Amino acid sequence: MSDYLAHIDGTEDLKRLGIDQLPDLADEVRHTLLDYCAACGGHVGSNLGVVEATIALHYVFDSPEDHIIFDVSHQSYTHKMLTGRRRAFTDPDRYGTVTGFTNPLESADDPFVLGHTGTSISLACGMARTRDLLGGTNHVVAVIGDGSLSSAVAFEGLNEAGELGSGLLIVVNDNEMSIAENHGGMYANLAGLRASNGTAEHNLFRDFGLDYRYVERGNDVAELVRAFREVKDLDHPVVVHIHTTKGLGLSPSEEGRVESNHWHNAVSAAGRPLGARKVYGMRAMDALADRFDAEPGLIVISPATPGSNGITREFRAAAGRHYLDTGITEEHAVALAAGIGRAGGTPVLATSATFFQRAYDQIHQEFALNRVPGTLLIFGGGVSGTDNTHSGATDVVMFGNIPGLTCLAPTSGDEFLDMLAWATGPAKHPVAIRVPGEAVLAAERAGGYPAYPSASDTTSCTPTADDYHRYRITHRGHEVALIGLGNAYPLAESTARTLAGHGIDATVINPRQYSTLDEQTLLGLQADHRMVVTIEDGQLDGGWGEKITAFYANHTADHTDHTTGRSPMQVLNVGAAKEVTDKVPMTMLRERYGLTADRIGERVLDRLGR
Repeated sequence: MSDYLAHIDGTEDLKRLGIDQLPDLADEVRHTLLDYCAACGGHVGSNLGVVEATIALHYVFDSPEDHIIFDVSHQSYTHKMLTGRRRAFTDPDRYGTVTGFTNPLESADDPFVLGHTGTSISLACGMARTRDLLGGTNHVVAVIGDGSLSSAVAFEGLNEAGELGSGLLIVVNDNEMSIAENHGGMYANLAGLRASNGTAEHNLFRDFGLDYRYVERGNDVAELVRAFREVKDLDHPVVVHIHTTKGLGLSPSEEGRVESNHWHNAVSAAGRPLGARKVYGMRAMDALADRFDAEPGLIVISPATPGSNGITREFRAAAGRHYLDTGITEEHAVALAAGIGRAGGTPVLATSATFFQRAYDQIHQEFALNRVPGTLLIFGGGVSGTDNTHSGATDVVMFGNIPGLTCLAPTSGDEFLDMLAWATGPAKHPVAIRVPGEAVLAAERAGGYPAYPSASDTTSCTPTADDYHRYRITHRGHEVALIGLGNAYPLAESTARTLAGHGIDATVINPRQYSTLDEQTLLGLQADHRMVVTIEDGQLDGGWGEKITAFYANHTADHTDHTTGRSPMQVLNVGAAKEVTDKVPMTMLRERYGLTADRIGERVLDRLGR
């Protein structure tokens, strides 16, 4: 093994190597990726496939003067190694010092934070147009791949690039994969181009008015250097379509598991039980699969990333026409679901909270405004230790303020399945369900949860089995009421136990939804409660708890009873700050936001003057 990587602290060091030395460097980088991802976890499959292309780009172009935009930038690990950040991948003491996506705060070589997909061509067009207006001479490169080309915005970018009229390089990294298999008619065109060595009559890139080159051996670094040099100084946009192998360098036992190696869990995570996304996702898919024979219009839709949400390969194979993978097309997926629902089908669309935000307009217009029956399964909602582009901390703010959309927040697996059955059956209108997260799963695995399994005040329970507009009082106490939304409900129970140690028998409430307020229950608390505490695992600003604060404030102002002398209800909102965090451990975030039973208990006692 050579030792070239150890001496690369920037792209100027890379350029000192001869072309004949670059394959050895690629081998070093590939081994480093395998070691790093085994220790830390990471997007190993996509990065292994783009090693040579990244080396060749930095060998030919001059970043950061030349802008290289990776899309999705989870394939940027080699780029980071070559642009001054190699020690973050080679030195265990520095593991975790860089993020898994490009980030301008780390390096001027990263033009954007990009954790979503399909935007690189549009971004590159904008940078190229500005360069032209300002008289610049630098180059702009968009690297799009790993399924990103199926994203609708990528086609909007191609359309713009077709009339740019100046230099722009679009590198299409075609590894024949998305996170799972590629889906969509577009990929038949790519397959035809691969089969014909780029000479097929039908070429979607040329149809957009773009110049086009094809490189069959996309993991041959010398051939890539030649290809990039040939197009570097063209005065018009050009697509270089490179055929690469996702997961190149995996052991023979792993080669057939490319989908599961899109993200590789760290060695330290081996043997751990499945996380909440997969546990509850698999339970939901099992429940739906049992209905397929009797309900021909029941269809599960995933805009790519199925495995991370418990939509297993086995389920997909057995579901047949009851399952659709639309590729990375969140906007299309929501509109497709609306079409299915309007035509009499029963769509269930499952993806991450942070991916749903790309389809906000379709959720608002095609789905909710039209009152289309259908179900959105929101995975990864709430505060988490994930990277900044995948944070779901604003999901309640986003979904809970869409008129006509019922937003449910189950507090257990069984409640989740009950809500799913209702949403896909009697509801007959759009419903979003916040899939339970790690806090709920941990509480269920610990046993004895929920501590208050049934309501002690039936007047505040659900009046009928299919009505989720009423809150459920799971334990009737007095003086303090703790309302824990969804994933925060276990914390409400824990806080109740903490307050019990101080002589306070707190009421505990499971609100079950965050799209409306149960005013009857909230007003009923005024008789024997001094304080209401709302607990949510998401952003407070614009969120759910603030609505309860506003309700009591407005009700007191409108209905002041000067004869009773009753003090207005105190409301304490507990939740996350308005910020985007980047791989901050959950233990730190809980302390930062006061999302612990002890901290909440202290604040309650302080407010009560205890």
